[in-house]
Amino acid sequence: MNLEMDGIRVLEMGHTVMGPTCGLVLADMGAEVIKIERAPKGDDTRRLIGFGQGFFLYFNRNKKSLAVDLKSEKGAGLIKKLAASSDVFIENFGPGAVDRLGLGYEDLSKVNPRLIYCSLKGFLPGPYEHRPALDEVVQMMGGLAYMTGPPGRPLRAGSSVVDIMGGSYGVIGILSALYEREKTGKGQFVIASLYESTAFLMGQHMALSAVTKKPVPPMPARVSTWGIYDIFKTREGGEIFIGITSDKQWKAFGEAFSRPDLGNDPRVQTNNDRILQRDWLIPALKKVFESKTKEEIIRICEKAGIPFAPIAHPEDLFEDPQLNEGGGLVEVPLPQGGRTKLPRIPVRVGSHQFGLRSNAPAVGEGTREILKSIKLSDEEIEQLKKEGILAF
Repeated sequence: MNLEMDGIRVLEMGHTVMGPTCGLVLADMGAEVIKIERAPKGDDTRRLIGFGQGFFLYFNRNKKSLAVDLKSEKGAGLIKKLAASSDVFIENFGPGAVDRLGLGYEDLSKVNPRLIYCSLKGFLPGPYEHRPALDEVVQMMGGLAYMTGPPGRPLRAGSSVVDIMGGSYGVIGILSALYEREKTGKGQFVIASLYESTAFLMGQHMALSAVTKKPVPPMPARVSTWGIYDIFKTREGGEIFIGITSDKQWKAFGEAFSRPDLGNDPRVQTNNDRILQRDWLIPALKKVFESKTKEEIIRICEKAGIPFAPIAHPEDLFEDPQLNEGGGLVEVPLPQGGRTKLPRIPVRVGSHQFGLRSNAPAVGEGTREILKSIKLSDEEIEQLKKEGILAF
């Protein structure tokens, strides 16, 4: 089966999360993605501890690896040769780093005018563009951490959400440039960023401030748009989120939970009524939900069409019925042995369900195949390895 990006060669000089996310999406969609790593040890992400231990495994499936001494003239020369036969180049190094290596947009576009060059940075051009940036840095300065934590306690989101989103916006730019190339025959420079991605997330709150002419409170302190949009305790002490956002759902709640006294109470017939009556309504609802188990609440809400969500942990997703039976997970090997399941990219195109074609590569895995495609001989490849230009 041909995938959407079959025949597209991508050089990904990415590290950590943002660049590898961009390459991952393209790789899952069928592109040949060659991960350019530093020789001899490869990407530092391979050796992270703490919360970063799964980064390389997750963000680098379906890729080949080429480990090169990029600071050497021969190493940089290999990348230029590969760029001549590539469609896309991705990098997310610090400001000016690729230019110092002779691998900037101006350098590579001379080698291949059809090349789409995607630079993933902390900031788009402007006063901040030379600053180094991290996901957490832009969450703090872009208002996301303020909106996430309670008042006085800014808190980063519980995932590398901006890195992942910034890399995904890079993909959108690449796809747009590839489409444009079909008409013009020319490549383009594409740039996506962390800070402006965070600002895009904040747009809804900026609009609220513009409309109300008031400062926006953090999410934990907000006055909800919905009368019932809360976490409730269950009989066994667990927690479940219930979101009743329409008057139809409110009627369904009263019937499904055998509480017509609440469902028909004239004080709470509209969403705005329910917002104004929260002082007594939420305690009354707490008693309703505390009288039932989590499984009972799930069963009732699902049947009645009431939005709900058990409060899950990351580990719970391994056995989630939707992800497993719906094909949302793909089985991959673990570096230490054994296997696990990790999410696919969350999109389908026609009958294509983008999955695993190859595991996250070892350092330099794919080197011979890659370099033979640009007419290097086995002898030349071995000589470069002896000189420390390549590692595999």
